[in-house]
Amino acid sequence: MHLVVVTGMSGSGKITALKMLEDVGFYCVDNLPIQLIENLVDRAMVKGSELSKVALGLDARADEPFEVAVKILDEIKKRDVVLDILFLETSDAVLMKRYKESRRMHPLAPSGRVEDGISKEREVLKEIKERATYIIDTSNLLTRELKEEIDSIFVEGKEYNNLMVNIVSFGFKNGILPDADLVFDVRFLPNPYYIDELKELTGLDKPVQEFVMGHEEAGEFLDRLESMLDFLIPNYVKEGKYQLVVAIGCTGGHHRSVTIAEELFKRMHKGTYGLTLSHRDVNVHKQR
Repeated sequence: MHLVVVTGMSGSGKITALKMLEDVGFYCVDNLPIQLIENLVDRAMVKGSELSKVALGLDARADEPFEVAVKILDEIKKRDVVLDILFLETSDAVLMKRYKESRRMHPLAPSGRVEDGISKEREVLKEIKERATYIIDTSNLLTRELKEEIDSIFVEGKEYNNLMVNIVSFGFKNGILPDADLVFDVRFLPNPYYIDELKELTGLDKPVQEFVMGHEEAGEFLDRLESMLDFLIPNYVKEGKYQLVVAIGCTGGHHRSVTIAEELFKRMHKGTYGLTLSHRDVNVHKQR
């Protein structure tokens, strides 16, 4: 029997993830009373049972203290069960934005501030997060990208090391990305903005890409940046980091930074980490 426990922060996409698992053949149950978890496993393990793959949604609103659920899962893991815990993480800033847009109250702070509910929930989920088999940060993921990540783990069986690398281009004149871990300034490269036939184009257009990459220093910069990330990423994984935002900036975020981010995205295909590309100031998002 394969049991996948889907848990994580409220607003991170747990219900969506359960539906995706259901689409690939899992029998899905959401918010089952904690004391019935073992009963469900017993039923699934009966000889001839069709419940060979079960996905169970658990959140901090459980009917028992959450540590009870953790203890039950520890006991289940000792049985002839393949137990995976999928933890969906999302940054506080994104969670705040989602709650404000939906005008919903946080389930752990129904009459208080959303910030307080988020803080309380992180503490409640701390122990199960430490036991997670997979952690997917949905802060910058589109729904289809979350599906691709889930399919790669539970359908295609690809190795997954919990790190999501987000490459983002931006323009300094519009402000630095507040969630950037690494910021690289490519304003040292010649600016296509001052070429009349390139001014209205972006780094998504071939003429701009050819102009930027036609300068030797652009290729050298990418070589060095790729080498640095090849060194950093395994060490971030070892330290338990699950999201890395690599920000590439130029003046307006339309030409040089977009080109360099696109080229870096093409090069970074060797790892087992998730990879996304977005251009903040030209509104494009890609995933690999």
